[in-house]
Amino acid sequence: MSIAVRHTPPGGTITLTAHRTGDDAIIQVAYTGSGIEPKDLSQVFDRFWRAEKSRSRHSGGSGLGLPIVRQLVEAHGGTVCATSVPGTETVFSLRLPAGSQSAVPRVPRRERRAV
Repeated sequence: MSIAVRHTPPGGTITLTAHRTGDDAIIQVAYTGSGIEPKDLSQVFDRFWRAEKSRSRHSGGSGLGLPIVRQLVEAHGGTVCATSVPGTETVFSLRLPAGSQSAVPRVPRRERRAV
């Protein structure tokens, strides 16, 4: 979420969705903004990698957030991926095993907030 907040311009949109697909829970964070270039998508989960090389830890994070997300999701038997259309939208998707359908309470499907 912090990446979405940091990279969404004023008037942009951040959308958080959650739903079930079979025994998996799918959580997605989508945001409008500059996006990630296709050549960079394979590196976004690498430690210390930053799309904007000019950013330092003081102006843009440590470069550890997404690698930590990947490790936590994989430790729980899930997967994480990113897709992006530069200048339009970036989506981070987490797929986690959720167990049987009856064990998980229903949650609202979508919340939209202008930034």
